[in-house]
Amino acid sequence: MWDYTDKVKEMFENPQNVGVVEEPDGVGEAGSLACGDALKLSFKLDENKRIKEAKFQTFGCASAIASSSALTEIIKGMTLEEAEKLTNKEIAQYLGGLPKEKMHCSVMGQEALQAAIANYRGIPIKKETEGNIVCECFGVTDKEIIRVIKENKLTTREEVTNFTKAGGGCESCHQKIEDILAQVLAAKDVQTIPTRPDRKLTNIQRIRLVQEVMEREISPALKADGGDIELVDIEGKRVLVALRGTCSTCAASQVTLKDYVETKLRELIEDDLVVEEVS
Repeated sequence: MWDYTDKVKEMFENPQNVGVVEEPDGVGEAGSLACGDALKLSFKLDENKRIKEAKFQTFGCASAIASSSALTEIIKGMTLEEAEKLTNKEIAQYLGGLPKEKMHCSVMGQEALQAAIANYRGIPIKKETEGNIVCECFGVTDKEIIRVIKENKLTTREEVTNFTKAGGGCESCHQKIEDILAQVLAAKDVQTIPTRPDRKLTNIQRIRLVQEVMEREISPALKADGGDIELVDIEGKRVLVALRGTCSTCAASQVTLKDYVETKLRELIEDDLVVEEVS
């Protein structure tokens, strides 16, 4: 029995936005019935080019249904530029986490979204041309594996299988996956957040690093609990931020700022940064 969070159970038992959008602006598909999981996503934009409606049809397990439902809830109100930055980790975080063996369901959601956006833009998606097939059982290419390794900082073959299903069938591709993993790790490309700089930063460099850490590390964690954070300005070593959503009214907001946000920025950027909230 999988250890599902209450949010996953809620989204599975009462999925939101099931169906097909009428006269959609974009339609995308991911997975396949032959692989056991399949997802079709459709969306429609409003007059401001923001996603006003998103619906899904899926064939799969509880995690697939919950991930698809979460995806449609997350992207409503986003521009396409904002939506295409959505990662599978953010989908999983919205659900309070997924069993490691089910992380491929969140990846399928990300892929369907990318396909739907490409469809809106008139860009054909031809999976078979995007790299060489590594896993014949599930049709996973080397480029897909490399992307997922980098985006999720994977370090073992088992993790690759959990996130992509590659190697979960006949297992004949295990050595190929191991080779790809070794190449990516050897290139030291898995780390998407730069390691702590060993030089004095200019203010422009500091701003760029703070923005990157907040977007990739801090904001997704806060969004998982219904909150968010916005960088307002940086004055020397003072990082001025505004809390959004549930974080803005939380009694423990200052604890979050100091014990989480400030600690994370000091860990990854500079040890004397000070985070302050502004209205």
